Amino acid sequence: MSIILDKINYIYGQGTAYEIQALKNINLKIEDGEFLGIIGHTGSGKSTLIQHLNGLTKATSGAIYYNGADIYDEGYPLKELRTKVGLVFQYPEHQLFETTIFEDVCFGPKNQGLTKKEVQLRAFAALRSVGLPEEVYYHSPFDLSGGQKRRVAIAGVLAMQPDVLILDEPTAGLDPKGRDDILDQVAKLHRERGMTVILVSHSMEDVAKYVGRIIVMNQGSIVLDDVPGNVFAHYQELEAIGLAAPQVTYLMHELREAGLPVDVSATTVTEAKNEILEKLGR
Repeated sequence: MSIILDKINYIYGQGTAYEIQALKNINLKIEDGEFLGIIGHTGSGKSTLIQHLNGLTKATSGAIYYNGADIYDEGYPLKELRTKVGLVFQYPEHQLFETTIFEDVCFGPKNQGLTKKEVQLRAFAALRSVGLPEEVYYHSPFDLSGGQKRRVAIAGVLAMQPDVLILDEPTAGLDPKGRDDILDQVAKLHRERGMTVILVSHSMEDVAKYVGRIIVMNQGSIVLDDVPGNVFAHYQELEAIGLAAPQVTYLMHELREAGLPVDVSATTVTEAKNEILEKLGR
């Protein structure tokens, strides 16, 4: 299974004085089971790109294939696609509307035509998988903290048992512990279920720690597509487009310049520690 974008272009306000091309000739293949990161400055096209992956936004031109079928073909089941390619928006309150957390998570599977028992079992499993305690299941979702709301929004998508989970800035506004808790849960789901995960984030540290491949967007185009170590090796190019590398990347370059022959491709604290200790002979 895969998602393929072939020459995708998207223009806001086409034919008006406010016309803006948000995506420019995007060619991308996302393999089954990948943990993919998408980074870029505000306005680079990240959110517009991911909204194309489940047909929420339709391209101005080009084609998108999900498991070999063009989602723009007449009669293509877009409703079914959106249960297989689940999108969690940056602001979880936009996806929460039921009176209780449990009812909110039941909404998706209920619309898949499942029996009441199947719906409830899926909801319980999804809420457990994101680490929410049972005592809050029947509380209002609007009484929760920002991190808990994000967990509920993710559970609502997981309850539909998607093959692809897309997260748009899932840790925005959270403290370090809340951020780690959310992403650790997502990483666990990726490992245990083998689901494809697409993470849009402004945090270079988060992307470096969790993903296996990074797409860098700039002005509607893909400018880099590689493993984290190779992407962050271009830290000066990233800075030129309003981004940065993880702090570890700068540290490793400084150590190299100071005479310690470290591998500058380390992008996480653990990788850097192991590399430094090895070069120091410890």
